[in-house]
Amino acid sequence: MEANCYEFTAIRGVQAGAAYFVIMVPLKLVPRIFRFDDEAIPAPLRAQRTLNRARVPAIARYITEHSTEYILSSLCACIDGEMAFEAAADDGPLRSVGRLKIGMSATILINDGQHRRAAIEEAIKERPHLGDETISVVVFADRGLQRSQQMFADLNMHAVRPTASIRLLYNHRDALARLSRAVIDAVPLFRDFTDLEKTSISNRSLKLFTLSSVHQATAELIGKSHSGKVAPEDEALAIRFWNNVIAQMPDWQRVATRDVAASELRRDYVHAHGVAVQAIANAGARLIAAHPRDWEKRLPGLRKVDWSRANTALWEGRALIGGKVNRSKNNVLLVANVISVALGLKLGAEGEALERAVRGEAAVKAKVA
Repeated sequence: MEANCYEFTAIRGVQAGAAYFVIMVPLKLVPRIFRFDDEAIPAPLRAQRTLNRARVPAIARYITEHSTEYILSSLCACIDGEMAFEAAADDGPLRSVGRLKIGMSATILINDGQHRRAAIEEAIKERPHLGDETISVVVFADRGLQRSQQMFADLNMHAVRPTASIRLLYNHRDALARLSRAVIDAVPLFRDFTDLEKTSISNRSLKLFTLSSVHQATAELIGKSHSGKVAPEDEALAIRFWNNVIAQMPDWQRVATRDVAASELRRDYVHAHGVAVQAIANAGARLIAAHPRDWEKRLPGLRKVDWSRANTALWEGRALIGGKVNRSKNNVLLVANVISVALGLKLGAEGEALERAVRGEAAVKAKVA
């Protein structure tokens, strides 16, 4: 073992018959000793994807803005060079605990976590005191480029990003996420028929809404972007709005009384899908802006809308594409146009342009609904 080396507290383990180690590394050392392949190297000669620098500022900001409660998952790296493990004891439980020495001339290459590594480098520039905190790193002996590439593939093979709904359910920092959860708790139909974990509802599900769709719609209603500040009056307005909307949606009420299954509504009606929920909120925001004092009296106009999916003359190209529900931004706005007309609102320039695109120039002069 060379005289100059890094030394870390380590735990030794075994996977696939080979030893690996988990070490605790001070954050200030992470940029110095862990490197990633130069993005100029062709993909066949690298062991991971290129660094997407657009992702780094958001991770760095997360660390610095939440310096008393941030959490970072382990990095994974391969060591090409000398390393030696000195166990704390020759036998017993402590034989797997000890010190791992890594030669300073060794190449330590990140297999997984290059964006975290880059973000740590940026974060400690702004908050130097974080440099003495640590991150766990899982290290393996380097066994060649092919093995390193396979490790990257294996580490990412089964990675599944949590659904938008469950991220909102568990996010206690985001004011808008908290608002959405409060609205769902306060509106009986939402409380009983909102799926809090999934972003799409299966055909057999008893649920009518998803947390993510209620969240997006409520953000649209109060005009707040992701992580925007939320005022107490926003919550009161959202609860009041959705209770009044539900009062004008007989089919939704029939789900609440178990007179119809949510799956039947999804099969037969546009209003049982997220595109309509978000469009109602979009039109509702316009309504409240145009008639701040008496908007509730105008909501019965929702009953004028023919929500049946069988009405393809209205919904195809608007909420449906080839008979399937579509939820793109334009689809939401096109459905909101129908609702706006039913509520007695004039279409703005953007709404009229979309109508020309979906139905032709003459349709702008005709009644949308």
